Amino acid sequence: MKIGIFFGGPAREREISFSGGKTAMENIDKTLFTPVPVFVDSVGNFIILNDDLVYAGSIRDFYPPKSYQKGGFNVYAESLGELSDSETDTLIAQVGKRIKPEDFKNHFDFAFIAMHGPTCEDGSIQGLLEWYNIPYSGPGLMGSSIGIDKIAQNELLKLSVGLDKKTEVITWEEWNSFGQETLFDQVKNEIGLPFVVKAPHQGSSIGVAFVKTDDFNQFKDAVKQCFFIKEISFNEWSEASPEEKHQILQHIANLDEGIGFPLVFQEEIVYHPEDLLQKFEEHFSDDQVRRAVLTSLNSEDAVLFESFVNGQEFSCGVIQKPNLESVALPPTEIVKVVEVFDFNSKYKPGATRKRLPIETSLENLHKVQADVKKAFDSLRFGVCTRIDGFLTESGNVILHDPNTIPGMSPTSLIFKQMAEIGLNVSDAITYFIRQSIRERICSGKNTFRFQQLLEKLDEGIAERIKNFEKREKVAIIFGGFNVDAKEDSFVKARKVFGHIAASKEYAPVPVFVSGNDIENYSLHVLPANLMFKEHAEDIEKALDGYVHPLILETRENALDITLHFTGKPVDILKTVTLEEVQSANNAAWNSVSELSVSLPAFTI
Repeated sequence: MKIGIFFGGPAREREISFSGGKTAMENIDKTLFTPVPVFVDSVGNFIILNDDLVYAGSIRDFYPPKSYQKGGFNVYAESLGELSDSETDTLIAQVGKRIKPEDFKNHFDFAFIAMHGPTCEDGSIQGLLEWYNIPYSGPGLMGSSIGIDKIAQNELLKLSVGLDKKTEVITWEEWNSFGQETLFDQVKNEIGLPFVVKAPHQGSSIGVAFVKTDDFNQFKDAVKQCFFIKEISFNEWSEASPEEKHQILQHIANLDEGIGFPLVFQEEIVYHPEDLLQKFEEHFSDDQVRRAVLTSLNSEDAVLFESFVNGQEFSCGVIQKPNLESVALPPTEIVKVVEVFDFNSKYKPGATRKRLPIETSLENLHKVQADVKKAFDSLRFGVCTRIDGFLTESGNVILHDPNTIPGMSPTSLIFKQMAEIGLNVSDAITYFIRQSIRERICSGKNTFRFQQLLEKLDEGIAERIKNFEKREKVAIIFGGFNVDAKEDSFVKARKVFGHIAASKEYAPVPVFVSGNDIENYSLHVLPANLMFKEHAEDIEKALDGYVHPLILETRENALDITLHFTGKPVDILKTVTLEEVQSANNAAWNSVSELSVSLPAFTI
């Protein structure tokens, strides 16, 4: 089956989407699927990307090509302005092949959506694919539209699980029509201090701010951030060197810290930082001008305020058995090193630590799973949704921000949680595809064709399981005798594990080396879930074989899923000898330099 991996897109989260697309390309099961990289540029063109560009570090490394950049700025395609069809074709031909939606069926059988944010997970791309009869991953139109709208989510969660959270909304019109200090008083009176400010239609924690004190300026800055308004003062600009001015404009163009281009300045659309540079120089040449106000072309129409919740923050995925019955996965606690869990803290290492499951009573963990399952069923999400929330000291569960297309990096929370029921990343991607086809059948459109597609895939999954034992086993040996060596080798081993798990010929066998030196060490064959721990030290803590009761219960509840996609229950931890490793495996990938293994070397 040919799978179009859709990544990129016009939303602010396009770089995270690009990273997720790479994960899907690398980890999709090659025995079942042939991946086709479909890069969606920031103005909505669909491009089958050249293979050598799929693994670029950033979209701007290849698109638009460097010959289209000017002024030394790194920009996205929308900064090129409105191009003609022939100009667009010339541009795209440098990176791949442009395809039209009516031609999708000639290139792939299924669309795997790794895109985030508006137009990408709100039902827009899903509706386009439905129009052209292409099955796609994730929930349908209704679940997608709910999943992107934080204001609607709060109302619907209140109906489904009795959400006890104070909220307030200020529209763009109100912000510009009423006294802003009056609006600050209104928000304080309705929900109190501190509170969280959110742009209600963004994904990946973009447009999130925190007002913790009775400070009007802090409130005003937070609201502007969530309306995607940027202000540059006269002093900030006039005192800057040419290099610093260039840096200011580049920061505005960067989507993780700025508002991006195109933007609106003095009621005029500006596409490129170099054009804004000229306009700023003219604007600030008048020493009576005190500031420049910029607004994103894709600004929000309202801002959402939510009361701050004291409690343990968590994220919990919900998936489905083959028969569509939902199963809540073990919830992960987000232990924040930073105060606000925004875009940067979510995706940059070291900002958080994760505990799986939440460090609380079994009774509280059951409450969390029951509530996220009820929300998933009530809001008709389907396939997979990650639902975030808080567990308060009194044991109340407060849910927020359902995410219908969870992040797709190999260490994303949804993959960690699915690993606890025995699915590695390749298995999880197969689950997303299989269960999404089943979900599309529920829509009553193209039912017979989708049923045939599902039957064919299920036959392929069963055949894969049947032949799995015939694969050559590759021991992935990592760990070591000091902290740095263990952590470094674990990062590398996790990547190799994913590559091998997705291959046609090989089966990965993770072997962790613990101990103090070559005279005093132990070898442990790990179940797949331990390969999704955050750090090697977390693996060492799990070497006693203890499994949390909630995880054991969840594995039992999800056994139908595990058996359908892997053919066996979750493996158990085993301590083995070097001779057993050598006799049970055909090859080895070894990152422990002190440990010699007389097996053929396996390289990636």
